[in-house]
Amino acid sequence: MDAIDPAYGTTTLLLIAAAAVAVLLFLIIKVKLHAFVALVLVSLLTALAAGIPVADVPSALSSGFSSTLGSVALLVGFGVMIGRLLETTGGAQVLADTLIGRFGEKRAPLALGVAALLFGFPIFFDAGLVVFLPIIMTVARRFGGSLLLYAFPAAGAFAAMHALVPPHPGPVAAAELLGANIGLTLIVGVPVAVVSWYVGAFLVSQVIGRRVHIDIPTSLFGEINGGRDIDATGTEADADGAGATGASRTATRATPSFLTVLGVLLLPFVLISCNTVVATLQTAGVIPEEATWAEYLKLIGTTSIALLITVIVATLVLGLRGRSMATVTDILDNALGPICAIILITGAGGMFGGVLRTSGIGDALSGSLSDLGISLILQAFLISTLLRVAQGSATVALTTTAGLLSAAVAAAGLSSLQLTALVMAIAAGATVLSHVNDSGFWLVSRFFGMDVKTTLKTWTLLETTLGVTAFVISLGLWAIG
Repeated sequence: MDAIDPAYGTTTLLLIAAAAVAVLLFLIIKVKLHAFVALVLVSLLTALAAGIPVADVPSALSSGFSSTLGSVALLVGFGVMIGRLLETTGGAQVLADTLIGRFGEKRAPLALGVAALLFGFPIFFDAGLVVFLPIIMTVARRFGGSLLLYAFPAAGAFAAMHALVPPHPGPVAAAELLGANIGLTLIVGVPVAVVSWYVGAFLVSQVIGRRVHIDIPTSLFGEINGGRDIDATGTEADADGAGATGASRTATRATPSFLTVLGVLLLPFVLISCNTVVATLQTAGVIPEEATWAEYLKLIGTTSIALLITVIVATLVLGLRGRSMATVTDILDNALGPICAIILITGAGGMFGGVLRTSGIGDALSGSLSDLGISLILQAFLISTLLRVAQGSATVALTTTAGLLSAAVAAAGLSSLQLTALVMAIAAGATVLSHVNDSGFWLVSRFFGMDVKTTLKTWTLLETTLGVTAFVISLGLWAIG
């Protein structure tokens, strides 16, 4: 749903947004109201307080909720299926052992982060995170300590790649709106993302992980012992799912090879890359827009379709190793149950952000800031940051800020490197201060078993240090450009 004409001035709208966030935090942290209920309630009250016509309130609520569910539900559902198959068959353990063998036990968090940087090139934050969950949990379970020591390097890597590096939609849209060269943005964006991740995410995550202990949640993936399935009671299960307590009744299966596991993990990234490459070549005129074969490649590279194909392949090459299809179906069915709350809460977070956008709060805020007498690079970061805080979506903050500044940028006669630095600064602002109106905030909170207060103290802090680090680097690029 498009933004309405604001019913109030900028100051009033900002006060409404601030009050809405405060009420939401109070209900969740102090009152202990369920996050899903609190998000829907505060979204409704915010819509009414911000002057959205009463007749339009239902569509304002459902628009943000349905658009978020449309992008998240399939990704989380298919992703957790893949994760459960990797975990149950011992594939996650094989991959974790190989990573640790290459990097060493003391560098396990670094190994996870580097792997996530590589996998994060073509895939969105939420899809990458959910596919990586079983590997994160397996490594954390093996070495002990806070889950955040292992989870945040990977999550931060996906966040950095998603915000700063084409072909992700935010930096691509910002580059196009500002007239920046996409190729240069890619060449510059990769090292900026890597350095920003290492300084602002990896190093910070190790400090956070030592100060905040988070136990490994057991709701998504159960305990695994080698290649043997373990049911909820801790009893080993045979190929047909029957419990077995004696050694003679234990069905120990050969774990899949490292190359098999790597192939399953790489499959969605390869398919999604096909979509990205074909779309880029069509835009450049290399491939005709009407080419049917290209449309089929783009279809199988759509994130949800790519994950569906991967679920089917994982079922065939991992799940059916000594198991019946009925047993595999039970494994997949059990994987879906624990994620219902995650999906609903994430959708409700999208609802809250959608109401803030529809109310015109973001537009009023950005309009009042675009005429500030400060340098373009600082203006870009501040506007993007405030839009991120106001409405939650990093992609919306990126594209809106770039659109607002496009005229001023065109008149400034900037160099190619300065244009790219401007894209990096906008992406940095769109990364900081992830909080309760950001659907990614709720994914991290629920996947890693953290309450809202702890997520604010940890994930919000990490996202902020990541974004600030990227902005400092963009300032350096701007100065030498």
